[in-house]
Formats: sequence, C-alpha cells, structure tokens
Amino acid sequence: MKKIRPSMMHMKQHVIYIFILLSIFTSCSSGSKKGGVAASYSDTIRYAAGFTVKHYPSYREVEVRDPWDSSKILQRYILVDRTKDVPSDLPQGVVVRVPVKRLAVYSSVHCSMLEQLQVANEVVGVCEPRYIDSPIIQKGIQAGTVADLGEATSPNVEKMIDINVEAILVSPFENAGYGPAEKLGLPIIECADYMEATPLGRAEWIRFVALFFEKEEAAQRIFNDTEKAYLDIKQLAAGVTSRPTVLSEKKFGASWFVPCGDSYMATLYADAGADYMFADLPGSGSKPLSFETVLDKAMHADYWLIKFNLADDMNYQALQTEYKPYASFDAFKNKKIYYTNTGKVPYYEEVPMHPDYLLKDLVWIFHPELLPGYKPRYFSRMMD
Repeated sequence: MKKIRPSMMHMKQHVIYIFILLSIFTSCSSGSKKGGVAASYSDTIRYAAGFTVKHYPSYREVEVRDPWDSSKILQRYILVDRTKDVPSDLPQGVVVRVPVKRLAVYSSVHCSMLEQLQVANEVVGVCEPRYIDSPIIQKGIQAGTVADLGEATSPNVEKMIDINVEAILVSPFENAGYGPAEKLGLPIIECADYMEATPLGRAEWIRFVALFFEKEEAAQRIFNDTEKAYLDIKQLAAGVTSRPTVLSEKKFGASWFVPCGDSYMATLYADAGADYMFADLPGSGSKPLSFETVLDKAMHADYWLIKFNLADDMNYQALQTEYKPYASFDAFKNKKIYYTNTGKVPYYEEVPMHPDYLLKDLVWIFHPELLPGYKPRYFSRMMD
C-alpha cells in the first residue's frame, strides 16, 4: 500500500502547536525565577514588615513595601557588585552598584545609621546639617568634603551634580515625590523605617541600609545586640504588679497629636509596664485631637511625658505660661511630668536604632525600683 505523506500545511500546524505547548511550559516553570535564575535564598527579617531581601547568583533583590498600601511595592532595588559587569538578564527595578560611594542623605536619623555601620565617610552631601550630630559628618562639613544641600523639601540639585553624587538616601512620604532630584537619574533609596509600628521593627532597618554598603554582618551584630538588650529590659518590667497610666506629648497649634494604640510609642509604654491612656485609639501613627478631648480622657493619668526642643529646659511655670489649662492634669498637680529636650540629647538620632535606650528610661520613670542607681539617658523629671 502506498504511504500518504502529510501536507506541508499539516506539518506547519503541528510545529506551531508544539511551539505553543513549549512556550506555556517554559512560562509556568520559570514563574518563580527572576532573570531566568532561581533565588538562592532569602534573608530572614524578624520584626520589620517593610522590606524583603532575596539573593541571586549575580545580584540581590530588595523590595520596599508601600507603607500606605500593603498590596503594593514602593520600590524594588537590584543590587549589583560595582566591580562586576551588570548582568543582561536583570529583573525590573532600580539598579544600584554596591557598595555605594558618594552618597547624599536627607535625614539625620540615617546619618546616625551610617555612622553605626562605619560608612559615614561615604557621605558627600547632607540636608539640614544643623540637625546632624555625627562627628564624622560634621567634621566633613567643616572641612568642605561634605556639602550642605539645603532643606530636605527642596535640596540643591545643582550642588548634587557638582559633587558627583551616586545615590540619594531619603525618607519617603505618602503621595510625595522628590522634585528635580528625580530627574538626575540617580538611585533614590527610600528608607521607610519610621513607618514601622514596633520599636524592634524600626531598628531592624539598619539591615536594609547596610545592604547598599555590603555591611550586612555588621548590621546583624548591631541589631542582635539591640534586640537582646530590649527584650531583657522588657522581661524585667513584665513582672510588675501595678501599671501606672501615662499621657504623652502636648498641644501643637490647635491640635494635640496623640500616638495611636498600635503605634511605636504605645508599644514602648506597654513594654515598660505602663498603661497608655489612648491604647484604644485605632491606628499605628498619630492622630490630632482637641485639647478638650485629651483632657477629658487623660486628666487623671499618673504620668505625663513631653518632648521639646528649646535652649532652656521647661519647668512647671513655663509649661503653664505656654498654655494655662495644662495645669488641669493630675500629672501637673502631682509633679509627675518628665521631659526630654531633644535639642540637648540625641533622642531622634539614637532611638530609631536603639529603642532599648528609651525603654530603659521609661522603666526608670514608671518603675524606678527595678533600676536602682540608673542614670536616664534622655528624660528628666520636670522641676518647679
């Protein structure tokens, strides 16, 4: 019997069918890969909710979650060794050659992180240098090796170009861009540490910053020490039989910005063995309330903690002169107000990385018997 050969059209259809099947299979099997290469491993982030790290053979992928919309990614960074060629199969993201050199920094908090990591010498420009305590950076400003870039809200972009900045380290804000700096084509490293709801969550962001300088081991050691110290102090306060009530902050303009019940500060108060008067206020940030609302709920709080930045420390008379109704609080009447003058102590520079320092101060305030002989780092009792 004579064999019938398939037509050329038939053969082409068969080849196309096989090609489609192979394409589908390839697509499905590579879905868990980036750049055609499976991730070797991911870093374990114990407390911080805002970033993840994945390691691949020729790069690292760092994702920052959008703090205002957990379903979105704020930024994806692809970290590539600066001594090697950039791979051709990188996933979508901002490519950063590491370790970063010639960095511009907008925030004093991040300057402190860099100093802890011993990479502050890579900073060539800063915003608002008057708020920076870092001796290395201040020395650089005086010597002219670190440029004053002006205000963080409107930095001097021309100066960034002049000093050959390679990357910019910033704190992101909701629905806010970076103006002309975005047009420079430089990596903008968005460090959203301040949006973490827990003290150790925020402190762990030192590991995020360290990635851009290949200082992961140093960051892990720093964080491990902070974690241990914090948990030890928390455990010390866990056995208290009485929990005093506490009110914090004071009026600013027409509003009193009160930390919410799931906020960073509310967690610290609870861990220090106190009951926060606004623990039932929903949210993880702060909410503006009227003075009358605060007075109605917290008039009988045992303690009142205040922060301010003044040349001279406040006393009760100065506080009452500022706003007479403050005298209505029990903590005012009973002389149980404690304050920190952030113009004289490095509160904002240290606490984000070392919440254990602040927790110890709080335990000393609420339960002084647990820390005999302790000298507080930030807070002082308000004098008459």
